[in-house]
Amino acid sequence: MSEIQEINLHLDELRKRILRVVLVIGIVTVFLLTFHAETVEFNGIQLYYPTPEPLNNIAAQITNHMKANLVPEDVQLIQTAPGQAFFSQVYIAALVGIVVGMPMIIKEGVGFIKPALKENEVNVSRTISIPALGLFIAGCVFSYNLVIPYILEFLYRYGESAGLVTFLNVVDFVTFVLQFLLAFGLSFQLPLVMYAISASGMVDSDFWRKNIRYAIIAIVIFGAVITPDGSGVTMWFIGGPMIALYVAGMIIIERKERKKLNT
Repeated sequence: MSEIQEINLHLDELRKRILRVVLVIGIVTVFLLTFHAETVEFNGIQLYYPTPEPLNNIAAQITNHMKANLVPEDVQLIQTAPGQAFFSQVYIAALVGIVVGMPMIIKEGVGFIKPALKENEVNVSRTISIPALGLFIAGCVFSYNLVIPYILEFLYRYGESAGLVTFLNVVDFVTFVLQFLLAFGLSFQLPLVMYAISASGMVDSDFWRKNIRYAIIAIVIFGAVITPDGSGVTMWFIGGPMIALYVAGMIIIERKERKKLNT
């Protein structure tokens, strides 16, 4: 088989895997844009079931929840052009689709690079799939409940101090929130990335402790870049958890290494 034929086969396989991932995310996205979540109580437990209702869909319900929990009372959430409310719901539905489809994304990614991996690297990639999803969700929850409300409140107070009435475009609001959810979801993968690199044999367990000062500097810079205000406070909402995750990952790797040497 020629080199060009081999490249074409790899590209064809990549295309098929990407299509499967897009299909899963697309199905979830369409579902959220088509159905409304109705509530029902069963033995004192509140349950949800979907009913077809495109205009008041689940994505719209999520938007309303975000508005109620994240937007200050004196700020008006508006749309300034036709379709902005719809597009904001599409963004939200797509993000939920990515979260729901994360196991498929990891599975297809590992499947594509599997031929180039050693046996221990394949085992590592399988081991971290479920923790990766859990940490991504944990990062989103942490950001939604603790970081985003504070940052939005802090920034809106600038306008209030100048005697301005704030009207927030719904697309700008949703984009702002989603970029923080994604940033935290991805940054919470740090200990898994460290574990995967060490388990594959690329670095030893001492590497992380030796370079912790450089890691902290890089994390602080990342926190300062991604936060939109210059207070120096909000960046620690990102930097603090990432430093804690780095230390946790370092300790787990060192314990794993000691346990391996003792067996």
